[in-house]
Amino acid sequence: MFTHSFLGTNDVPRSRKFYDAVMSTLGYTGAPLPHGTAYGSPTGALIVATPRNGESHTVSNGHTLGFVAKDAATVDAWHAAGLANGGTDEGAPGVREQSPGQQYGAYLLDPDGNKICVFAPNPNAA
Repeated sequence: MFTHSFLGTNDVPRSRKFYDAVMSTLGYTGAPLPHGTAYGSPTGALIVATPRNGESHTVSNGHTLGFVAKDAATVDAWHAAGLANGGTDEGAPGVREQSPGQQYGAYLLDPDGNKICVFAPNPNAA
């Protein structure tokens, strides 16, 4: 459905440090761009860069970008990597009872305030 997602940043080195850490836990490597970083996959990409229009990045209220993790241990590693690299906890790792399949997930705010999350299947869901 999507070719890519783009998140803005006002500080490329700071965002690169954060996203290199959290994306590597999911198996993705960043490719530096002059204005940011791209994390590609066979089906799409995440781009974190300065806005093309030259204006400052601002956070979109209500927007959350979600990633897939293979298991709960990967969710835990993702969350820890984010906190260790400038992220802010927005929901500690755990079972999300309201999610389809009671998935195991976690939420972070990146250094620019963008809300991201990761979810893994819950093999113990009822």
